Amino acid sequence: MAGKPVIVVVGATGAQGGGLVRAILDDPGSTYSVRALTRNPRSERALALARQGAEVRGADLDDPESLQRAFQGAVAAFCITSFWEHFSPDKELQQATAQARAAQKAGMRHVIWSTLEDTRRWVPLDDNRMPTLMGKYKVPHFDAKGEANQVFLDLGVPVTFLLTSFYWDNFIHFGMGPKPGPDGVLQITLPMGGKKLPGIAAEDIGRCAYGIFRQGSALTGRTVGIAGEHLTGSEMAAALSEALGREVRYNSISPEAYRALGFPGAEDLGNMFQFKRDFNEMFCAARNPVVARGLNPELQTFARWLERNKHRIPLERTSAAGG
Repeated sequence: MAGKPVIVVVGATGAQGGGLVRAILDDPGSTYSVRALTRNPRSERALALARQGAEVRGADLDDPESLQRAFQGAVAAFCITSFWEHFSPDKELQQATAQARAAQKAGMRHVIWSTLEDTRRWVPLDDNRMPTLMGKYKVPHFDAKGEANQVFLDLGVPVTFLLTSFYWDNFIHFGMGPKPGPDGVLQITLPMGGKKLPGIAAEDIGRCAYGIFRQGSALTGRTVGIAGEHLTGSEMAAALSEALGREVRYNSISPEAYRALGFPGAEDLGNMFQFKRDFNEMFCAARNPVVARGLNPELQTFARWLERNKHRIPLERTSAAGG
């Protein structure tokens, strides 16, 4: 891959970044090489990417100088933050700003910023439909990302804003998979009522990002929203039942009840689901599976994802966590 223009991928060992790195490496006709950034370049995941052909570099989102060094010489970058590592929206905003400045200093031709809505545009802090968290947020892990959009614009970075969707992988990794109900029947618990939840395989986010980069400057200055499908809780439960060969029910609870579940991030996620429910038409319209399939022709449906991943879903865990 020597001599090809370089795409820098932040969070290269994570779900989104890892998917993008693999999408580039798996494309025999790729016109790009990839520089995979990670805090620990000696981790097993980082070493695996190196074996597959990525240039692996150490960089820390809390160390702006390390980012500037890692961004130098590249033509494009995939930028992302990980709220669930530290639960600090203020830190997310600082990390996003460090990435935007590094991209500006490197003279990037194209940057993708993996972002989400700043929900305060729809639910002001004085709106009591949902509680204000941390003094200045409604959905902390959304709001700081959305607020950071303006940083990229103010610095003149040629950016595409990528709106992502609920990871179906949360049914594997974050305790959101089916749990036995009081009668022993498996159930998934979401405060979405009968509204649809845009979802996607985490791997497909990276593949869609690669599709954006392949279009060059055509999508700079644009917001692109992606999803694999829009499904109700009942539709997801039915698909899980079919895939697992066991009945799975949809346990629809109120956002208030979800916020009271008590696991780390429950209030944030309760507000998030309420936002998606209450502004469902807008939220779904911003995430078009047709657009995602145009970027990634191998886009998976929920049924297809389940076919490939059903064996990874833990069925008897009783703890709950966010994703």
